[in-house]
Amino acid sequence: MEWSDAAIVLSARPHGESGAILDVLTREHGRHAGLVRGSRNRALLQGGNGLMVHWRARLAEHLGSFTLELAQARAGALMESRQALQGLNAFTAVAGGALPERMAYPFLFDAAEILLGAMMDQDFSHWGPLYVRWEAGLLDALGFGLDLTQCAATGQTAELIYVSPRTGRAVSRDAGADYAGRLLALPEFMLSSRNAPDLAATRAGLALTGHFLAERVFNPQGCELPAARLKLDSLALPPRESE
Repeated sequence: MEWSDAAIVLSARPHGESGAILDVLTREHGRHAGLVRGSRNRALLQGGNGLMVHWRARLAEHLGSFTLELAQARAGALMESRQALQGLNAFTAVAGGALPERMAYPFLFDAAEILLGAMMDQDFSHWGPLYVRWEAGLLDALGFGLDLTQCAATGQTAELIYVSPRTGRAVSRDAGADYAGRLLALPEFMLSSRNAPDLAATRAGLALTGHFLAERVFNPQGCELPAARLKLDSLALPPRESE
């Protein structure tokens, strides 16, 4: 068994004297692990790097081994910025913890490439909303997609400003007025890309996708939302006033 594919490094852990077990997100083969032999590949195994990987194993169910070629060196640039590093850590932790092994989601891979590129070139105010949309796409891929098309109570499509934390369905302003304290905020940028979101909207988006990732993906596995993902929320806080 063997194949080649584009990949994004999620994590690597040492194996033996000079090898590593590499976990990557590939475009056509999903999240996939394999053994990397030799120390000469160590520099390639940094999170966020883009690789071309060739996987080979005697049987499909075996761990198998990777040979690697660097396609896009992102790790160095991502680690130069505190914001980008926090974003990278959140992305790799969520992807590594939420995605099942060996199930392909090409659109998630393509969106991740765009997201990581934005992290390299822009600050959180620009890539934060992309990250929220990536998590929403992840939920959809796993079968837990949010239904933001119409109000769950009335069927109307206007003034959708809430989401039910139980069902993941949108709720309109009027229908949710008496329950606002128990509903999640639905930021406008998750419905339309017409206006650039501010930090408050991005913070609401992170709270929304984070809630459903925790409740529907991580908690059923006996896990909490990854600490790296929780730290990402701090980037959406308003700047402190100088004393």
